[in-house]
Amino acid sequence: MMMQKITFEPEIIDHLNPVAARMILAALPVPIRESFERRAAEIEYPIEAVLEMALVSFLDSEALSFTDCKPRY
Repeated sequence: MMMQKITFEPEIIDHLNPVAARMILAALPVPIRESFERRAAEIEYPIEAVLEMALVSFLDSEALSFTDCKPRY
């Protein structure tokens, strides 16, 4: 029987996943969390997309997602 080699390489992540987004939201103060949730509902985007946009805009004002973010720092 041949053993298969298992490697533990990090998964490449192109976007914030919904579980991670909920974990981040849970750590935020209630007014901030509710503001993100209202904004997501207003623009009809998933909450993870709204959080991702907020994070990347801090690092790259021209980016909309992790895939086009080019941090200058």
